[in-house]
Amino acid sequence: MAGRNHLYIPGPTNTPDSILQAMHVSMEDHRSPIFPELVKPVLADLKKIFQTETGTAFAFPATGTAGWEIGITNTLSPGDKVLSYRFGQFSHLWIDLAKRLGLDVEYTEVPWGEGVPLDHLEERLKQDSAHEIKALLICHNETATGVTSDLAGVRKALDAANHPAMFYVDGVSSIASLDFRMDEWGIDVAVSGSQKGFMMPAGLALVAFSEKALAARESAKCTRGFLDIKDHLNANPGGYFPYTPSTPMLYGLRESLRLLLDEGLNNVFARHQRLAEGVRQAVAAWGLTLCAKEPKWYSNSVSAVVVPEDINAQDVISTAFNKYNLSLGGGLSEVAGKVFRIGHLGDLNELSLVSAIAGVEMAMLDNGIKIEAGSGVAAACEYWRKTA
Repeated sequence: MAGRNHLYIPGPTNTPDSILQAMHVSMEDHRSPIFPELVKPVLADLKKIFQTETGTAFAFPATGTAGWEIGITNTLSPGDKVLSYRFGQFSHLWIDLAKRLGLDVEYTEVPWGEGVPLDHLEERLKQDSAHEIKALLICHNETATGVTSDLAGVRKALDAANHPAMFYVDGVSSIASLDFRMDEWGIDVAVSGSQKGFMMPAGLALVAFSEKALAARESAKCTRGFLDIKDHLNANPGGYFPYTPSTPMLYGLRESLRLLLDEGLNNVFARHQRLAEGVRQAVAAWGLTLCAKEPKWYSNSVSAVVVPEDINAQDVISTAFNKYNLSLGGGLSEVAGKVFRIGHLGDLNELSLVSAIAGVEMAMLDNGIKIEAGSGVAAACEYWRKTA
């Protein structure tokens, strides 16, 4: 098929040419005396993306899922009680991983399309007068449903209950795209991955630990080997890794961080908000709804669009790919066949995103969804034009 594939899944995202070029390097000696000139600035700038001055950032050759395991195994022990909420596929998978690692996981089912219920959280923490709950596992941006939870509100609930539980955040599809303040919100373990807001290929688990989380490692008894941060704590300060790192990925990360910091994090967040609102304007013009049930839950990195009951969303996704070379995200688990997802994070602007909206319109019309042709494109363009 002529032309390029239009990638609008919520990760992996489009990789800028400058990152691809930065990664196109010859192999080099990762024990050389000049290698720290690459590593030290990368780890220092990574802290700026997490917005932490007191925390420590790590880059593991792994995935965001491994990041969950890094956070848990380096700070907790088998049998420790953790609290979480299940409101999408990725919050579900984190809960499942914690169970498999031997934790006592208490979780509450929340309707898919909503996020962390702060009143319930605060009340549950107040009930835990013996402080049996050692950590909260909170999914910041639930990619399956396009729902973003209020992390500042989670911190307020912890403080209101005067509870010492550590605060862990899955920020895989939020960090480097949505506002994320590790120090200000008192987050102890933050987990992300290279393939979403960082605009890189999958392959790096990007994790940050607070001083409290680092101290918890001393008493944590979960089994760990390759994912032990102790080896990084020994090697990283000198600018090295405890094993052979992926040097192309590190060069790509250096360029990714440069792009993000040159744009400015507040500008990155504002750009994502504005582009996402254009997509939401398009969805409203189509007469459709989002899986996210209220505006307070709307995600600025991915929108899950609900199709009419007599339509299988997978047909829309297949048509978009096979006929128009457009990749959309599918519905997962409980929302399979009910939604398609438009990823709007990373390296994109108005004209790139409007191509996705146009392709979605054609695929929906081809599958009998009764929308007015061009209505979503017009609504998005008008919003972006007025807010440029």
